[in-house]
Amino acid sequence: MFNKINTTLLLLSICFLSCKETKKEAVKETPQNKTSLKDSFKEDFLIGTALNTGQIKEVNAEQTALITREFNAITPENDLKWEQIHPKKDTYNFEVSDAYVAFGNKNNMHVVGHTLLWHSQLAPWVHEITNKDTLVNNITKHINTIAGRYKGKIDSWDVVNEALNEDGSPRESMFYKIFGDESYLELAFKLAEKAAPDTELVYNDYNLWKPEKREGVIRIVKNLQAKGIKVDAVGMQAHWSLEGPSLEDIENSIIAYSELGVKVMFTELDITVLPNPWELDGAAVEQSYERYENDPKMNPYPNGLTKDIELKIAKRYEDIFNLFLKHKDKISRVTFWGVNDGQSWLNDWPIKGRTNYPLLFGRDDKPKEVYNNVIALKNKAN
Repeated sequence: MFNKINTTLLLLSICFLSCKETKKEAVKETPQNKTSLKDSFKEDFLIGTALNTGQIKEVNAEQTALITREFNAITPENDLKWEQIHPKKDTYNFEVSDAYVAFGNKNNMHVVGHTLLWHSQLAPWVHEITNKDTLVNNITKHINTIAGRYKGKIDSWDVVNEALNEDGSPRESMFYKIFGDESYLELAFKLAEKAAPDTELVYNDYNLWKPEKREGVIRIVKNLQAKGIKVDAVGMQAHWSLEGPSLEDIENSIIAYSELGVKVMFTELDITVLPNPWELDGAAVEQSYERYENDPKMNPYPNGLTKDIELKIAKRYEDIFNLFLKHKDKISRVTFWGVNDGQSWLNDWPIKGRTNYPLLFGRDDKPKEVYNNVIALKNKAN
């Protein structure tokens, strides 16, 4: 009887210790107990993400938890662009934009407005305008209405988006052609400042690491500054690849923009792992290459990345974030263009129907190894 009691007690003790260890392991693996991106870099810069309509409306509770846990800044992927929010001359769609702003405010996030003036994704009725006075009046109403509605609720506006060619010359958009020069930028920044005086005002564009395009941005910012027009930051979109741009070119641009007395932001960061057509130039959304849609060479990883490519993207992100940390005194925000790989625009641009892996979270919303590597960089720095 005594031996049976001892044996029973021993088994109960082993079970207790085993269950305790299992519980400890479970706690370790709970995402809420992990160090998040926003917490890791909280002393350095904001960490943001772009939200699609479903994420703004919180249709997936687990994804909402991921977004609020990992990020402290948000950007709307499409829902504040002209064609979405102002589809007809006297019609505004505020349902999703109101939900977006409310989401950011209730979660104490830095809320980005994207974008007030962009030649792409305009409502069809805008393209019918040919007269400068008419265009000025409609731009004025558009910015006053939208920026004014969210005064004090949106922290940063991408006021003008993609106004330059790759050589730094003015893009001949409908705005440029009707105005006859770049003065539409001055109008947009003046209107934005008046409608939302306490909001950061940003010029946003892609390929701003290029020396020629960099000079175009410097020209724009200096022109605005010389006329006493508020401009707070340059947004570098950062749609990059495994091979480029070089860290040297990125660094040179960070320094050059900072020397203008403005903040530097990386506003749309993602790293494509897929090959692209050789003639692809920049990140203009209107570029499309239908002839490559069924070419397996252009979609080499439909079922997952090889170990070699996983290591390459991890190393690429590590190098980029090391550079960001080196210049954290100049950088105020780093925003990923999307929450997970499945959401990324790069699955369909510039070739539709591909499988890309450009972000830190996989299609299942689980952190990838590259996520751990990026956080480890900060821990090493400490």
